Amino acid sequence: MLSLLGAGLCASAPDETNPSQLSPADYASGKKRSADAAQRVIPRLKKELAVKGLSVGSPVFIRVFKQSRELEVWVYNKSTKRYQEFKNYKIHGMSGKLGPKTYEGDMQAVEGFYTVGKWSLNPQSRFHLSFNLGYPNKYDKAHKRTGHSLMVHGNRVSAGCLAMTDYNVEEIYTLCDQALKYGQNSIEVHSFPFRMNDYNMNLMKKSKYYGFWQNLKTGYDAFEKNQIPPSVSVSEKKYVFK
Repeated sequence: MLSLLGAGLCASAPDETNPSQLSPADYASGKKRSADAAQRVIPRLKKELAVKGLSVGSPVFIRVFKQSRELEVWVYNKSTKRYQEFKNYKIHGMSGKLGPKTYEGDMQAVEGFYTVGKWSLNPQSRFHLSFNLGYPNKYDKAHKRTGHSLMVHGNRVSAGCLAMTDYNVEEIYTLCDQALKYGQNSIEVHSFPFRMNDYNMNLMKKSKYYGFWQNLKTGYDAFEKNQIPPSVSVSEKKYVFK
């Protein structure tokens, strides 16, 4: 696999400090588990967000870069009316290689444009806390791609999902949960193989996925220009952006 340039620095996960004190019986309840995580996480998130002029409950946007194993969380800045990068998390577990997920069992992490809503959150996860990315989306279905339940979750291990530390997934899950509770209808998740600048794209010209990646790059460039996620639809088996 090529080593691509342009990757940002990932925030290393701190030690699992201030862990859950729930009893096994209470931990088995997803509702209690997510509430316990929020109670511990929100105070530190408020402090870290305030430094950047951001707040808990504001709309959230997520970008994933598979090759460098980064998951970026962006938060809407009410003053600038643009999204601002809050934190870059290391993805600790991810199977497969560069290229989209195409069929059940291929162990691939997704590439494309996905939507997370209240229905996507899974506090009852076997992997601490999780949310469903929404694969297959309309584009995937148009290409007859198969598979289901591609998640962002804790516990560090993955078979096609994006696995974080429990400490970090509590932050990401809580930011999403609070944004949805305070009025965001859905959270956009853009998953890319790598940072899609011209240099990196040129390195990948011989890939069989190059045409697909060119389509993804249009959406990547739209956000890079405005720091506002573009409106995404599917027409004639391609992503279309406004």
